[in-house]
Amino acid sequence: MDLILKKGDHGQAVQDLQAQLRAQGAALAIDGWFGEATETAIAQAQRRAGLVVDGIAGRKTLAALRGVRDPRRLTEADLQAAAARLGVALASIKAIHAVESRGSGFQADGRPVILLERHVAYQRAGVAHQDAAQLATRYPAICNPARGGYAGGAAEWVRFASLAAVAGDLVAIESCSWGLFQIMGYHWQRLGYASAATFRAAMESGEAAQLEAFARFIEAEPALLKALQAKRWADVAKLYNGPAYKENLYDSKLAAAYARAERLSA
Repeated sequence: MDLILKKGDHGQAVQDLQAQLRAQGAALAIDGWFGEATETAIAQAQRRAGLVVDGIAGRKTLAALRGVRDPRRLTEADLQAAAARLGVALASIKAIHAVESRGSGFQADGRPVILLERHVAYQRAGVAHQDAAQLATRYPAICNPARGGYAGGAAEWVRFASLAAVAGDLVAIESCSWGLFQIMGYHWQRLGYASAATFRAAMESGEAAQLEAFARFIEAEPALLKALQAKRWADVAKLYNGPAYKENLYDSKLAAAYARAERLSA
């Protein structure tokens, strides 16, 4: 699992991070506590590197501190352009970015982050005129009327390959959420992609393309766009993540992420 350091963390990894920041000019105590001063130093380093400024030290930020930059990564300018396009606050875009992703749209092996939803596979198999009930009986971990079966990380690509083998690439692509903003593959047509395969290729091309899919999704949902513009987090949570959003405090997480983004932009 990727190392992600954020406010409130402590230990040797934080000390190492603070030492890196000090070596690059940050006036920072090396005390192993990720407090406000460390968060501010991270935000400043992200701003200098052109990264998304969120005050969290994930894979992209840690790589940038070592002088490594992946051209597929999202930039602060990308988010600013998307916010202007949608007519929403930059901090609102950052809030969804923070809550939906673990800071990266790609796994360490270079493949996009995906999550296979087996209940969606059951639905999409039916739409594709396949025997969804039979698939569910034989392969309940990847096709099932009930949610669940998640493996996480790279193991989701094993599930993807298994589903593609028994139901085809179309059903597999449509049954996964993709990238930084976890856009479901079955939206490909309404978002203007020529095919599911084209959508997948876009998600594999870079985080800017993943952001483009997010922007198209918001534009295709007028009620969601209005809620995001008005910062009505409960409505945003319900429309973006479904009616079960309260189970994981999705709206509260969005509000907290928005407040943090606003504070770091000051």
